Order: sequence, then structure tokens, then C-alpha cells
Amino acid sequence: MPSKSACLRPGERPGPTDEATPPGRLLSARQGPAGSGAPAAPLGQGSEESPAPPLGVPAPAGSQDPQAEAKPVTPQPPMKPRLERALSLDDKAWRRRRFPTSQEDLSAAERDGASPSAGSPHQAQGPAAAAAQGHPAPCLGPSLQEVPKARRAMGSEGGSPPGWSNRLSGVASTSLDPLHREALPTGSSPPPPGLRPPRSAPASDHRAASDPASAANEVDSEHADRKPRAQSKLVRAHSSLGTCRPRSPLASDDHPLHAARSSFSLLAPIRTKDIRSRSYLEGSLLASGALLGADELARYFPDRNVALFVATWNMQGQKELPVSLDEFLLPSEADYTQDLYVIGVQEGCSDRREWETRLQETLGPRYVLLSSAAHGVLYMSLFIRRDLIWFCSEVECSTVTTRIVSQIKTKGALGLSFTFFGTSFLFITSHFTSGDGKVAERLMDYARTIQALALPRTVPDTNPYRSSAADVTTRFDEVFWFGDFNFRLSGGRRAVEAILKQDLEVDVPALLRHDQLTREMKKGSIFKGFQEPDIHFLPSYKFDIGKDTYDSTSKQRTPSYTDRVLYRSRHKGDICPLKYSSCLGIKTSDHRPVYGLFRVKVRPGRDNIPLAAGKFDRELYLIGIKRRISKEMQKQQVLKNQSSSTVCTVS
Repeated sequence: MPSKSACLRPGERPGPTDEATPPGRLLSARQGPAGSGAPAAPLGQGSEESPAPPLGVPAPAGSQDPQAEAKPVTPQPPMKPRLERALSLDDKAWRRRRFPTSQEDLSAAERDGASPSAGSPHQAQGPAAAAAQGHPAPCLGPSLQEVPKARRAMGSEGGSPPGWSNRLSGVASTSLDPLHREALPTGSSPPPPGLRPPRSAPASDHRAASDPASAANEVDSEHADRKPRAQSKLVRAHSSLGTCRPRSPLASDDHPLHAARSSFSLLAPIRTKDIRSRSYLEGSLLASGALLGADELARYFPDRNVALFVATWNMQGQKELPVSLDEFLLPSEADYTQDLYVIGVQEGCSDRREWETRLQETLGPRYVLLSSAAHGVLYMSLFIRRDLIWFCSEVECSTVTTRIVSQIKTKGALGLSFTFFGTSFLFITSHFTSGDGKVAERLMDYARTIQALALPRTVPDTNPYRSSAADVTTRFDEVFWFGDFNFRLSGGRRAVEAILKQDLEVDVPALLRHDQLTREMKKGSIFKGFQEPDIHFLPSYKFDIGKDTYDSTSKQRTPSYTDRVLYRSRHKGDICPLKYSSCLGIKTSDHRPVYGLFRVKVRPGRDNIPLAAGKFDRELYLIGIKRRISKEMQKQQVLKNQSSSTVCTVS
């Protein structure tokens, strides 16, 4: 940066020298007019009109006496050498400079029409080019010890002093790497090979300088006809992201401002005018920006159908859990996993936390436990894809005990409800009274459940006009009721075994003609408005533990379809069953797990419901992931040991 006296008109008295001017401007201050070929004034020696300034302070420009010949002199080292690196004035200037933002860079690119991708002029700019343009060169050394003993005057060919690259300071060579340099003007020659050019200061340097320094930046009359140069583009390099990450369009100088958006993000762009607009429909069903609105729903579910997994399993209180739950939660018939997993357990194991951990471990890190509840030995776990957790309302819970002695909570019902977008869901798992001839007791259990479940509580009903205070299942859009209902196959074990022992496929419709639940549903005495997918599997009760044979004990219980999954919808056709089966591979209980795969239609909602705010069981999530990783490492170690044991050595 030239001194103030260098920018004064002839006849004007030079003012006081700006002490804040970096010493790195020395070279530019002694440089003659561009293209003149005049050698630079030596350090420590000025013109006759101005006294020689001390070393490190800018001297008056040699333009006041163009005929004077400059003689190179050798500067003397300081009397007391500095033992530690001193911070140069150039470093201090860079610290207080204000760099333009990426938006200012893009605006400058559109205004100036400059593009850094037109070639590689940035790498060809040397000190001579900077001086020829009339712009100062930065300081080349952090301390006076780095000043060379001799300096060669630069000629008109654009040469540079020897040892230029050796005098680059650590700050100038490292902290300025992420910044694009100015374009090289036409006619300038590149620096010699191996030269690392200094970075020129941006055009905004005068903002951080004092008033004398600002006056020194004024354009001289002899340089008024020079073409305006493009501003240096300050673009942060993506060195921390690696070479495989694409550059953000915000950091590209050749992109227009309206196209400055991410090209590798799946997020939809948001227009500024949409944010500036004010609409009374904001947050309503018709609003385009609503969190639970139609646009957001179409992004995740273009067909407005959610994949649902609902399962029930009577664990018989066994402490031992299956080795793997893949066959249960991830059946081979499904090519893709589901969006929502709801698992209800009756007579659950003593360690409920271990059971939930196994579920999390099986489903993996793409799913989180949205909610879980327990009522005695009745468990229910609700897992959802972590992408969809923001569109769920608060999950509410209610329980009912159907036994006469309320302290014994082995029989009863457990309900969880929440709203997803604009569709309300209710999940109920139940364990009704057992016994072949106790149909009336089971009907009473059902009636008590629909009356005693107090749901919803704070989440508003999506359609209160079609709700009934006497039946909880009428207060929700989609209802799934599953569990061990204990309805048996009447007619005795011999009649049932005769059907099961047929050589051809089992005649399931013949078995269902003996089913107590099917009979009662046709009468309308239970599960009013509910449906059940078609059954194509064997009775899920009662097996010998660890075997595929039915009860071989002295009780000789009749095989029955005690474990069921039923559904009900306010709107006809909203729930479509895809698969309804049992899991024959899990044999740790006398019941086989029964599951169903469904497609459920979801409607947009309003933003006036209490949301879950992304809450989930993070501790369980981390435990499940750690266990998943440790088991995989153990598996790899076993395979490694097996491969090493099969290697034979011949001596």
C-alpha cells in the first residue's frame, strides 16, 4: 500500500506518515509507473525532497523525481537480533481486515463478469504484476532478520527478486491459501518457475485502515485511465471435506445468485418470496408451508400410504430370548422394511429393557423407539423411522385391568395413541381370559376395554363428530387391536387334528368354521366394525417349547388361533393388508408370533397439535447400536479364526 505522500499532487505538502501502513507496502511504494521499466528505489533511501524514513516505514514514492537514479544498497541487520518470531505489521493488518461474504462475492461476479474458472491466472500473479497494477505487495517476512542482504531491481519483463519464495511468511503462505487471488491482467508475464506468488490484498482493505491510510488509497490522476480490475474473490476451500466432496454452489463464482443452492441435497429449495409472504392459512390444512401439510406429506409419501408392521406374541414369561429376531421383524416375504413397527407382548419376559434392546438391535440405526409402555407383563413398543419422527404428535398411553383382583396384571389391555400428519392411530394389545368355554368372560373383557381406555387426552380428535364416548375405537381414524384373545377352536382336539393331518395343504377355512372369534364377530357381539386379514397359517397355539408339535402333555389342549391382529378404519379402504402370517422359527414359547403387514392411507394435518418434538429413547438407541457393532465384530473374528485354522503348513 503506497504511502500518503506518494498519492499527493505536485505542489502539495506531504502529511504525516501513516504508522499503521504495513511494511509489506515498501515494494509497491518504490515501484515506478506500470510499464516504465524504472528500477525500484532501494530500501532506506528516498528522493531529495523527502527524508529517508526508518527501516520498515514506507518511503515517499519515486514518482516525484523520475529522473533520479536509484542505487541498490545493502540494509544493515539490527543491532540486537530477535530470538523469536515477531508479528509483522502485515499479519496485524490481515487480522483486522473484513472479508466479503459469499453473497457479496456472487454479487461482484455478476457485476464484474469475472470468473475464476476461465483459466489459471491466479497462479501466475507475481510481485511484479502486483506492482505493475499499482497494488501493493504484502510483507514478505515476519521479522527484520528475514530481509535479504541484497535486492535486485525488477525490470520491465516482470522479474522478481531472488529468494522471493524463501521469504514467504508462515502466515502469508498458510492463512491465505483458501482465498482466490485476483485475475492477472493482459500483458503481464508469469513469475519464474517455482515462485510462490504473494496474495494481493482485497479491495476492502481500506475499510479497516485509518483516515490517512484511506486517503492513500485514492486513485492518482496518472492512473485514472486504467481499467477497473475485478475484486479478489474470497472463497473458502473445502479442504476439510476431502477431495470427494463437491464444492458448494455458494462457493462458486460463476453461478448466479438465484442458482446458489445445494445441488447434492435432497431438501427442497425454499424461495425467499415464500418466506416474506404472510398468509392467514399458515399452519392450516391448505397451507403450503405447514409442517404437517400436504406438501410435506407428498415429499415423504407421494401416494400417501405408510407401511406398517403390527405383531403380537405371548412369550409365556420365558427369560430366554430367541438368538435372532430377524425372522420375526424382518420377514423374507417383504422386500423392504416398514415405516412403523408396533410390537405387543403378553406374559413378557422379566427383563423388559433387554427385550426392547433386542428390538432396537434388530431394526438397526434407521429406527428409533418413539414410545413404549407396560401394564404388568403386557408390553408394547413403537418404533418408527427416524426420518419421520418430526411428524408425530405426543404419544399417549392408557391401561385397563380385566381381572377381579386389580393387583394381578396378567390380563387386561394396553393402548397407545398418537397422530401422524393428519391421521390418528390407536394401537391396543390385550390378553383376554383363558379357557375353552369362557367365551362370555372374553366378551366382558372386550366391553370393559373399549369403555375404560381414556384416549385421546391432550391430542385433539381428528373427527369428533364420528366419535362415541362409550367406545374408544370410534375416536381414531385407524385402529389396530392385537394380542392373545384366547378364543379357541371348538369341536375337540380330535376334530382339529383330523384336519391338520391331511396329506394335502391344511384346510384353513375348515378350521375357521370351528373358531369362536369368527363366530362372535359375525354375530356382532365383539370387535364391531373390525376386520381381519385372511388367515393362511397354522394355529399359533399350543406348541411344545422348542418343537413343532402341538401340546403333547396330559392336558392335550386343542390347537387354536388365539393370537390375532384386527384393524378398523373410519374411512373405507384406508387400511390394506398385505401379509398375515406367523413366525414358525421362534420356538421359545408355546405360542408362535403372529404379524401383519399393512398399507395405511395418511392425510395431511394441521400444526395445532402437540408434537413429540423429535423425542425418542436415545439411551436405548445407543445401546442397541453398540451391541449391533460388537456382535458384528465377534462374527468377523469367528470367521477369521475359522479361516486361519484351515490353513495347513507343509515343512
